[in-house]
Amino acid sequence: MQFYPAEQYQAACHEMFERYERDIKKLLLNARVEHVGASSIPLAVSKGDLDIFVGVESNELEGAVERLTTLGFKEKLDTLRTPELCMLESISSEDVALQVVANGSEFECFLAFRDKLCMNRTLVQQYNALKMHCEGWPQDQYREKKSAFIEYVLGLE
Repeated sequence: MQFYPAEQYQAACHEMFERYERDIKKLLLNARVEHVGASSIPLAVSKGDLDIFVGVESNELEGAVERLTTLGFKEKLDTLRTPELCMLESISSEDVALQVVANGSEFECFLAFRDKLCMNRTLVQQYNALKMHCEGWPQDQYREKKSAFIEYVLGLE
């Protein structure tokens, strides 16, 4: 696993986000579409991928997932799936993932994590150090270490 400094990937991710945001909002008129993940956090290092939060009413989640597949996404099978969360990954060459989330659910934590890091440069530095320490690690070990950090940040007041 390789990580890149913000100046090497963030501008491209922001442009890609704007394009996907337009397309998603055309399909799902009432969806909340927000840029999340490291590419949404100033100065954060990243694998260079784009994560997009798509918030919908809980009774609309399954239909939203189905409609989003028409934009070139498929359900990511090796991750958590609940009635309130479905992760989609791009089937194109672009490294884009959608977190389709029921509004008001615990999975709005994607937004809370982003917001806490955007407001605290020290947390961003810690997150960057964690990622750089994990460079070259197997993905499952990296995810475990990253999950512990996310839980720590979400627990902060």
